[in-house]
Amino acid sequence: MKKTNLLILSLLFYTLTGFGISLTILGNVGVSSFNSLNLSVAHLTSLKVGTVTTMINGLFLLTYTILTRGKLIRSYVIQAISVLCLGQVINFFTYQVFDSISIDHYIARLGLFMLGSIIAGFGTGMVLNLKILAFPIESVCHFLATRLNTSFAKLRYGVDIFSVTTSLVITLVTHGSLFIREGTVISLVLLSSTISVTKSVYEKWYAARDIKLQTQESLTQI
Repeated sequence: MKKTNLLILSLLFYTLTGFGISLTILGNVGVSSFNSLNLSVAHLTSLKVGTVTTMINGLFLLTYTILTRGKLIRSYVIQAISVLCLGQVINFFTYQVFDSISIDHYIARLGLFMLGSIIAGFGTGMVLNLKILAFPIESVCHFLATRLNTSFAKLRYGVDIFSVTTSLVITLVTHGSLFIREGTVISLVLLSSTISVTKSVYEKWYAARDIKLQTQESLTQI
């Protein structure tokens, strides 16, 4: 598949991730670690959550640019466009599509959160599978893991711990809304498992497709 097509597909899956995140926010049972930070900052500053998501991702992208000494211009531009799109998608669904929707039944809200987590996990997994776009946080963690000879997982969990801690501090200091709830715990399992399953299924499909293409080429040459 051509890189242009892969890029378009990646942006579509990035958009799907934003839609899934918006559903988890609508569920109102807590959100994932990173999104808890975004929501806390949004409530503290009165900015939209998608805007805050773009800003914080932008800080990670700036960090990645500094770490790589500005040598990966194409990667920076693509990631910048991606995070801008992600933020706009989150804002659109959260504040326009879902703003007037109110769900009182707890089981329904929990189910909506789980659906959103699965959709976001699938979108994220496909972005990672296509290997055209990258999430700025993952880019920074991969770079540091290589340079510091440490585990990517440890660094990524470190970001989650920082996000949760900062969100809780903001809540305690401002007496604002609490976003670290049961949904946060559920997302730790559901989000990562969905990404893992998506990756596994994609790799099997990709391998099967390669075998089919090779078989067809062999038959053509006979």
